[in-house]
Amino acid sequence: MNPAIAAIVVTYQSGSTIDACLSRLRQAQDVAQIRVVDNGSQDDTLEIVQRHASHDPRVRFIGNPDNPGFAAANNQGVADSSSPWLAFINPDLLVEEDTLAALRERALALGDCLLGVEQVDEHGFADDAVRRRDPDFLAMLRSPGRGGRLAIPRDPAQALQRVPALSGALLLMSRALFDRIGGWDAGYRLHAEDLDLCRRVRDAGGVVAIANDLRVTHVRGVSSRSRPFFVEWHKHRGLWRYFSKFEAKQRSAPVRVLVWGAIWAHALMLVPRLLRKAL
Repeated sequence: MNPAIAAIVVTYQSGSTIDACLSRLRQAQDVAQIRVVDNGSQDDTLEIVQRHASHDPRVRFIGNPDNPGFAAANNQGVADSSSPWLAFINPDLLVEEDTLAALRERALALGDCLLGVEQVDEHGFADDAVRRRDPDFLAMLRSPGRGGRLAIPRDPAQALQRVPALSGALLLMSRALFDRIGGWDAGYRLHAEDLDLCRRVRDAGGVVAIANDLRVTHVRGVSSRSRPFFVEWHKHRGLWRYFSKFEAKQRSAPVRVLVWGAIWAHALMLVPRLLRKAL
């Protein structure tokens, strides 16, 4: 199988990190195409990406006049590329030279799969939320403040740890599998679309797993820090969409109403903290 990888990067106000992100991707093994899809940035993101594109024909920029969302933009990047392997990369993520190629080799050995890697911050601390379980909506009913916690511990005994879901900051899969499951669900605007993608890979018979022995640096949420209310709104809206797609039909009408209430009760609990940060 052709080893070429298309790296898809969705940007929004990513000027502080996109230069380093693209510099690393241009040095990465087997990256044949780099597609940057911007969702209406007003900072210097476009200028930085254009500079990279002028020096490297693999880099192509797609500019959206507005913000259609993370999932829709990823689909645009895939449609504009042709490589048989797809790597979805956050603009605040820094890959090592051999990371994507090594991850692809693991994917070849597994067959249909969606893979991620360990993520650490600038100080080397691991992100606990990289490995995730499916949302437990009944737990949300029992405890709106705690039921939405999804993190799964790292299992140091497993180089390749199978998990229900992964963080969308770095994901690798074959184009064939991506096409078979219908790509990203553009009905999500921000957050929960990665949980949805992982769920549909599993429903299609694929494996979702993380390579614990590979790691990247994730600066984390640069574009989100300036708009916390927007982020939380769409995070909870995404959870409701996920529940509506995968679980609502199995639940009674009263339970559906209670889940809706639990999701938005959790959102309301966050408002005082967000207001304190804003002030």
